[in-house]
Amino acid sequence: MLVEAPAPLPGLLFIRMPEPKASKNRIHFDRMPTDRTRDEEVERVIGLGATLHEDHRTPDGRGWATLLDPEGNEFCVERGPAERG
Repeated sequence: MLVEAPAPLPGLLFIRMPEPKASKNRIHFDRMPTDRTRDEEVERVIGLGATLHEDHRTPDGRGWATLLDPEGNEFCVERGPAERG
């Protein structure tokens, strides 16, 4: 399966491999949404198949969420520029 990130995001290409994940990620992405809140983005990616791995969000609105894609690769969702003020 081949998935390309839509424009205007940086050119990213994801290729599904038949082998399972065998070690720690060699690359880690942090997502900072610009068109929705961090919490809305967390819910959106969970709806696309991610799972919540570690929740570092705090009551004061700071923090991030670490998620796993369907293959077990970690990525984080942080507050976007609008939420950072």
